[in-house]
Amino acid sequence: MLNDYTIDSTRKVSLNDFKPNETDKLEKKDIQDEYLALQQRFIALQEIFAAAKSYGLLIILQGMDCSGKDGTVKKALTGVDPNGFVVQSFKVPTQEELDHDYLWRAHKVIPRKGNITVFNRSYYEDVLVTRVHKTIDAKTAKTRFKEIVEFEKYLVNNGIIVMKFFLHISKEFQQKKLQSRLETPEKHWKFSMADLAERKFWDQYQECYADVLSNCSTKQAPWHIIPSDCRWFRDYIILKHIVKTLEGLKLQYPEINDTIAQLIQNAKVGK
Repeated sequence: MLNDYTIDSTRKVSLNDFKPNETDKLEKKDIQDEYLALQQRFIALQEIFAAAKSYGLLIILQGMDCSGKDGTVKKALTGVDPNGFVVQSFKVPTQEELDHDYLWRAHKVIPRKGNITVFNRSYYEDVLVTRVHKTIDAKTAKTRFKEIVEFEKYLVNNGIIVMKFFLHISKEFQQKKLQSRLETPEKHWKFSMADLAERKFWDQYQECYADVLSNCSTKQAPWHIIPSDCRWFRDYIILKHIVKTLEGLKLQYPEINDTIAQLIQNAKVGK
């Protein structure tokens, strides 16, 4: 199942080939028990991951407005130890960030060994928003694709696992979500006129995302296209990917030193 959502590095991607409402013929009730087990497994694996300090894990969430980046963190990645878990949101660059290269603001918050960091949007904005609004041209974008691939290769070579998820929604689904924000008082704070402005560029964003997925999915840091009209399926597939990746590391708790071993043997802590 999971291979169906992972982009082959040699494949040219068209988002029309992927259904945003796909559920692999499953219903929510079919996966509830497995989903709860995956959450518990993720919590246990995070503890070992933090203790071993062998790798850092970078999870990148990209998608159109209303694709559910915040919801993915809230629902799929719940229950983790906050001491080793960080969420970084990338909004409009500050002047300080603009004064540096476009990868600077991301590189400085890459997770340390033992930590998991989620990028809510990422450096990929610099080949998406910038391209849609024509602050960079296609030639510059292609150069940045190569730079990003090399940057991610560098991270992987230095012990950072890079997992990238594109939350794929339909234009109709986005419309319903935006309408809900207008009609529900508790969601008014989520509404932004910028969302409506960006919606006008839907087709351009789809083309630019397809270009990113085609050019920046590599064996060491593949992209995963996650159907996200059905939130429960989105969370299930992402969590399944993450658990599988962590289990594949076969991490163990670090060995204790002789002093602690002696304390354990004596089962006594000094006053």
